[in-house]
Amino acid sequence: MPKEAISVTLQADNLTWLKARARSARVRSVSGVLDRLVTHARTHAVGDEVRSVIGTIDVDPSDPLLLEADDALRTLVAESVGRPFVAKERRPPYGRSARKRRG
Repeated sequence: MPKEAISVTLQADNLTWLKARARSARVRSVSGVLDRLVTHARTHAVGDEVRSVIGTIDVDPSDPLLLEADDALRTLVAESVGRPFVAKERRPPYGRSARKRRG
């Protein structure tokens, strides 16, 4: 499976721990340790944790092949776009505004 580069922000203690794990496990990099941790967490979920998307959506029994799905989605989008949207502008902060000084 191909890998994809991402950016991860960690607390210093967690990064130190990951580096130590990489050295002790003789893994090439911290990325390798993270990949192993995520793979293990994903494949060895405990309890009610979701491990698959199977069963997370309901398909209308009258259209099991989703032949009418395009029309249904168009209707949902049209209804959503048709709703009023309230946009608010931020007010400037209370107090004097910064003025340029003449010098």
